[in-house]
Amino acid sequence: MVSSSNVVFVALASSCLILLHSSSISGWSDGGATCGGACGYQGDMEQPPFSAMVTAGGPSIFKNGRGCGACYQVKCTSHRACSGVPVTVVVTDQCPGGPCLSEATHFDLGGKAFGAMAKPGQADNLRRAGSLRVQYNRVPCNWHGLDIAFRVDGGSNPYYLALLIEDEAGDGDLSAVELQQRRGSWAPMQESWGAVWKYNSGSTLQAPISIRLTSGSGKKLVARNVIPSGWQASRTYRSIVNFQ
Repeated sequence: MVSSSNVVFVALASSCLILLHSSSISGWSDGGATCGGACGYQGDMEQPPFSAMVTAGGPSIFKNGRGCGACYQVKCTSHRACSGVPVTVVVTDQCPGGPCLSEATHFDLGGKAFGAMAKPGQADNLRRAGSLRVQYNRVPCNWHGLDIAFRVDGGSNPYYLALLIEDEAGDGDLSAVELQQRRGSWAPMQESWGAVWKYNSGSTLQAPISIRLTSGSGKKLVARNVIPSGWQASRTYRSIVNFQ
């Protein structure tokens, strides 16, 4: 078990940096934090269900894109401005280079998420903190009845389909995605980047198209005929299913 230690505050222009060490405390891990779109969510990070409660992650969190969509609770108690109440954030970006690579577990919290750990009226004081200890815990995502969305990438065409997949409840992240064309068999899609998965057909794609998802823990879910006949690039198609 790795012992906890203090970390140094680094002020960033538009985000908050959170450095976390893997030391278990009753299901939580102990670490440190400071105030600071590789997943492809773009403007959706400001909208529900994310609502700017987002974080970038170092390699052990981002997982080359497979960590996109995972949810964590973060709380702090080491500063007088800390409320000690956990807030839930979702991984929406990669935290590359520098301190993001020097810690075993490393988050780069958005400003709203960092301030949310503070007592009422103390968000700015918390952001100005020097050294700050935090705890974090992996938790299921709960999107309150919202179903999984599939945004067709703008580069898609009749022979090539790329999908940004978001709003997965439960694990939040995906380990595999498969595609089934009309009257076809299941075929694996490939990770393109972040939360985008792609499929090169070699012939005209036959819609409607179903998508089978495998969550990070191995649960499977089928969004039947979610990509309709006449689908268009840059359009979002929402399923009627989600992980529970």
